[in-house]
Order: sequence, then structure tokens, then C-alpha cells
Amino acid sequence: MKEIEATGGKVIGISYDPEETLKKFTRKSNITYPLLSDPGSKTIKAYEILNEEAVGSRIDGVPYPGTFVIDSKGIIRAKLFLEGYRDRHGIEALIKALKEAQ
Repeated sequence: MKEIEATGGKVIGISYDPEETLKKFTRKSNITYPLLSDPGSKTIKAYEILNEEAVGSRIDGVPYPGTFVIDSKGIIRAKLFLEGYRDRHGIEALIKALKEAQ
């Protein structure tokens, strides 16, 4: 987190999960950044990252996992996504994207 903040970046998570679920997950996982609930996956759909394969299933509304780097004017400067839903970019890729967005 210190490395991210050193670039001027801030971390915010968005999930289709209800607020109560996110509160429990935050406490259990010791997460220190905000996790925002996206009822109806409105933001997820607006960013065109809705996992269409999950529509109609018990995880309907889930996004493809990834990271957006958004500048202070609200402009998307980078998108970091991987194929596997359990895969995530390492901190190095995020730091590089943050620095390039400056």
C-alpha cells in the first residue's frame, strides 16, 4: 500500500456483493482500503466488465476481475486484466501503470 500511495495512487474495491458481506470480508481479511458495494452491478455494467458467463447463475452480476487506473479528472489511464478469475497482476505492474498515468 505504501508503494501505491507513494505514486499518488489510492485503492478502492468495487464488488457486486451486498454491503454487509463486504463488511464481514473486510474485517476477516484485514483490508484497509474501501470496498464499495455495487447493487445491481450498475458500475460493473457501465465499465463493461460484467462476466456474461455468470449471468443467470448464483454469481450473477460478478465482474471480470481487474484494475483500472483512473486519474484525478476521472479519465481511465490503464486497464489491467488477466484471463483467469483468480489471477491478479503483481504490484510491479500496478506501480508501473500508476507511474505511466502521471
